[in-house]
Formats: sequence, structure tokens, C-alpha cells
Amino acid sequence: MEKRWYVVHTYSGYENKVKTNLERRVQSMEMQDKIFRVLVPMEEEMEVKNGRKKAVMRKVFPGYVLVEMIMTDDSWYVVRNTPGVTGFVGSAGSGSKPTPLMPHEVRAILRQMGVEETKPKVEFTVKEAVRVVEGPFANFVGSVEEIHPDKQKVKVLVSMFGRETPLELDFSQIEKL
Repeated sequence: MEKRWYVVHTYSGYENKVKTNLERRVQSMEMQDKIFRVLVPMEEEMEVKNGRKKAVMRKVFPGYVLVEMIMTDDSWYVVRNTPGVTGFVGSAGSGSKPTPLMPHEVRAILRQMGVEETKPKVEFTVKEAVRVVEGPFANFVGSVEEIHPDKQKVKVLVSMFGRETPLELDFSQIEKL
């Protein structure tokens, strides 16, 4: 079981109260090994009031809270029965398990909030020989031309029809030879 991010629907205006209640329940019910982080997505916005600019924090998704957790019957029950929670987003019925957010969705939300996920260590070097392990170019062999750790992408040159062709790939799509 791996930890994933889920979206929890709350009563509008109760997001911070749900966050506090859930964090207390995690402590009191000793669920720290299943429920890790609770976030109310916020962003800074400039507001002009009485001719003065002022930075204010605004909820990105009013009525929603993000929860990083390992989905089990116990953790689902703890979150679902927290006061102010109306349910998980992406669950078909009251008994079915919700759908987690995709990793790229979580990265985009955290980046927008100014919270960065820990990035995997770059294990590749320029000119290193690698094999493509997934996607339409699986099993092609090439050399690393550029590394973009901020995007978790590399540019790999592969030989296609006798020509060097650049491919932009995710770190997860290649392996060292």
C-alpha cells in the first residue's frame, strides 16, 4: 500500500476546521502511519482596498481539503467520519473507495501553493547511455543530451532511421545501461 493524495469535500467555510479536526483525530486514534498530511490549498493574492495593495491568502478550492494517506478501511473511516467532512471526491457510493489524485495534479497544486514535493535524486549524467523503458520508444538505446531536474525530464538522443533524434522523456521512462 502506498500513500496517495485524496480530495475531501467539506462544508464551505469549514476547510480549516476540518483540517484541525482531522489532525486531532489522527493523533487521538493513532493513525499517523496511515494519514500523513492535511492541506487546505491556499495562494497569495493582491487585493486593493481603500487604494492600498494588500497581500491576502485565498482558498484555491473552496469546500475542499487534500489528504495524503494510505487508503485502508480504518483510514477511510477516520477521514469520512471527521466532523465537517461530507465525503471523498471520486467515490461512486458510500461504500466504495475514492480515486486518488494523479501525481502531476498533486505537483501542480503544491507548486501553486509554494510547497514543493521532495524531488527524486537525479541519477543520470550528460552523455550517459540509457535505455527507454516505457512509451512508444521502449527498448530504444540512446545517450542523455540534457537534464532538467526541475521538470524531472531528460532529453535523450536515439538513433532512428540512421539519424540522431532527440526525445524528451520523464526520469521514470529511462534506465541506465
